[in-house]
Amino acid sequence: MAYKDILVLFDGGRGQDTRLRLAAELARRHQGYLTGLYAMELAAAPITTSALGSYAEAEAVRSALATAREAASELKAAAESRFREALQRAAIQGEWRVLEGSTVDLATLHARYADIAVLGQVDPDNPLANAPTLPESVLMGAGRPVLIVPYVGHFATLGKNVLVAWNATREAARATGDALPLLTEAKTVTVLSFDPPGDIDTGGRLPASHLVEHLRRHGIAAVASTLPLGEVGVGDQILSRAADLGCDLIVMGGYGHSRTRELIFGGASRSLLQHMTVPVLMAH
Repeated sequence: MAYKDILVLFDGGRGQDTRLRLAAELARRHQGYLTGLYAMELAAAPITTSALGSYAEAEAVRSALATAREAASELKAAAESRFREALQRAAIQGEWRVLEGSTVDLATLHARYADIAVLGQVDPDNPLANAPTLPESVLMGAGRPVLIVPYVGHFATLGKNVLVAWNATREAARATGDALPLLTEAKTVTVLSFDPPGDIDTGGRLPASHLVEHLRRHGIAAVASTLPLGEVGVGDQILSRAADLGCDLIVMGGYGHSRTRELIFGGASRSLLQHMTVPVLMAH
């Protein structure tokens, strides 16, 4: 298995160059094709004086839009230059796409034609980030795994030391299966599960050891790790365990709906997206 078709999204936020580097390295390792998508959300309805009240107000809005378009064009040109340089450095093939419209809709649509989509964590200081739920929206709507990269931090490796967060849900199984191209290359894989209180019905949940056996049949030397479900949020515990183990990637299912998920992994998806310290591969 390999990621032969990879999509990386450009949004002007911090961490964009790191995201590109990881996506290009992933394409190089898998001899894949890298597509860079630059979405521009500058389309606007015709500006009329009747809508704004006066000619001067309409002209002011037109001028502001023109300035915004010029700035966006400069950012787009710089991003394209870095993208093409990344293709050359990694000696891979790829293409650059520039489209105007909703970033969420465009990213979701184009991710459906890729094996994996590489997105950035929402950057609260990015003035162009007008889609604060973009990673979740693409995750839920694309039907493809997403690799979400923090907007701060330098990540020298990806997938050498992996933590798989396991709660035996459909989403967790999907994420683990989608991550196999990385897991088979990893030096270490830890499967982390949580022991719920005895009064919680886990719906027949199998422990992490069963997933370890499954992964070993793929030639992956995984080990099981179990933590008690305590007062600290599951998302924080996953991040803490990843830090303790020196992991460079977390794999987990995103936004399940079962009662077990709500009780054991409730809020973990959103918590990781908000406070992530390493890249996270999610699937739904």
